Formats: sequence, C-alpha cells, structure tokens
Amino acid sequence: MKIVACNSNLPLAEKVASELRMPLCNVSVRRFADMEVFVEIHENVRGEDVFVIQSTCAPTNDNLMELLIMLDALRRGSARRVTAVMPYFGYARQDRKSGPRTPISAKLVANLLVEAGANRVLTMDLHAMQIQGFFDIPVDNLYAAPLFTRDIKGRIDHGTLPYLAPPMSIPGGFQNLMIVSPDVGGVVRARQLAQRLNVDLAIIDKRRERAGVSEVMNVIGDVRGRYCIMIDDIVDSGGSLCNAAAALVKEGAVAVEAYVTHGVLTGGAVQRIAQSPIGMLTLTDSIAATEAVAQATNIRQISTANLLSRAMRAVSDESSVSSLFD
Repeated sequence: MKIVACNSNLPLAEKVASELRMPLCNVSVRRFADMEVFVEIHENVRGEDVFVIQSTCAPTNDNLMELLIMLDALRRGSARRVTAVMPYFGYARQDRKSGPRTPISAKLVANLLVEAGANRVLTMDLHAMQIQGFFDIPVDNLYAAPLFTRDIKGRIDHGTLPYLAPPMSIPGGFQNLMIVSPDVGGVVRARQLAQRLNVDLAIIDKRRERAGVSEVMNVIGDVRGRYCIMIDDIVDSGGSLCNAAAALVKEGAVAVEAYVTHGVLTGGAVQRIAQSPIGMLTLTDSIAATEAVAQATNIRQISTANLLSRAMRAVSDESSVSSLFD
C-alpha cells in the first residue's frame, strides 16, 4: 500500500499518512513554463496498491489534470491497483441536463478518471448519489454525518459551544436542538443526522431562479425557541445558507449554525457568512482552508483524516467500508 499526494490538499494528505503511520510516496508534481502539468514518481510502484489523494477543488481544472496525469503515470508504472481518493469531487453539481444543449460534466469526469487509470474511487458526500452509476468501476461514497454527529454530541455533552467567547449554553440540550435542511433536495442527508441525534427536523422550502441565486419561500416545521443546525453538502457563494439562516431567525429560532461537508466558498462568501445570523459554520477539511477561512471568526474545520484513513485501510484489506458508518 502506498499513498500519493497531489497539490490540492497536502495538509489533509499528510494527516491521512500520519493516521496510517506511512510516509507519502516520493513524487514530483510541477509545471512547465507554459503551465503544462508534469508528474514524476521517484520510487517503485510495481504491483503496489496505490491511493492518490486529490480534491478537484479550485483551481478545479488544474487539480483535475494533476489527478489524471498522476493516474496515468501510476498505470504506466505497473501499479497493481490505483484508487483515486477524492474528498471533494468537482463537477458533481453538473449531474444532469439542466437545459437544452447542456453537458453532463460529472459523467465526463467519471469517464476521464477511468480512462486515465483509476481502478476505484473513494470520495465523500457526493452532491448526487446517481453519480456512482456514472462509473464502471467501484465507487465508495463516504459520509460526513458520523463526524458531525460526534462533534455535536461532544459539544452538547459539555453543555457549551466552546469556540464562542464567552461560551454560550445550549438551552435544553438535545431537547431544544433541531436539524434543518436548507433545501428540499438535502432532506435525506438532514434526516439521517436528525435520526442519529434523535432530534426534530425542519426544512427550508426555497426557489432557485438561477445558479447562485435563491429565495427562501417557507420554513416547514416549528423552529420557534429552537437551536437550529443546518446541514448541507456544499457551500459555494453562501447566499442560500445565509438566506435560510435569516428565515430561521425570523421564524423565532434562538440561534443558527451550519455543518457543511465541502467549503467551496467562492467570491465574497466568507464575508457574507461573517455578516449573517450564522453563529458558526463548521466545515470538513475536504477542501484546504484559504487564508480568509482561517482568519474568519465564525468558520471552523474538523478533520476527515481518520475517516479517510480507515476507509483506505478497509479498501486495501478488502474489508467492509460500510461498517464504518454503523
């Protein structure tokens, strides 16, 4: 078993390698003068079970090309099996024809990964479950819900939100907690977390006129006097999340925060969230934190390294991955 890291999220790759008590494979990923990607593997991978860690986040196309070229290099180096570990799967939001003469880019990316030499894909919280069917190779889709559940339970067991100054109590603990889906499409994800915590669920009914612009229509569920935690897979511009938080406060929620797997956070998203009613946005490190995210007072990250390392070990040992979520 060998672990290879490309450039998109080196801190996470180093944490995963540390969890597995293995060194990262000695590779070079660099650019020619015209910005072509060049990859060189400096150790023998013949017959090895190789895991390539690379999120296809911004700069999306550069990171995708790095991954494809690395997969090709490993295949030509006679690796026995190559698993593309993609904590964040870019292009996942283009999973269907949204209008006439539009692409299904998620399917195209799936084809590219297979043709480049991936024998298996390991990812986390795919935006659409049907993307697994775009591949003709095994796809393991991990869930951040266990991480979120553990984090929320730990904070409630301590009776405070320790990252706020001064610490703020959660009135009523679990009895006063409510999980909220910021849109109808995320109800399944939010319901699973609500069931894990044994708390109530509310839903934000919204209408999206175009990409990046949404309008809150209605809050389904009584959130008055409740401590609301919104659950989502991706936060991009932050507009939908901030609008949903404002709607919850308007309906009487005592406080609002959010747990989101992938913090894309483009444009002025960090500033928008800082000025919103969201007390704290908790992200995973599937996408490396930018300087703006690191400096934000109401954004924090929790690590996926332990979950990814356990899944990688299960794949290598040919044991159950789904048991990680029992």
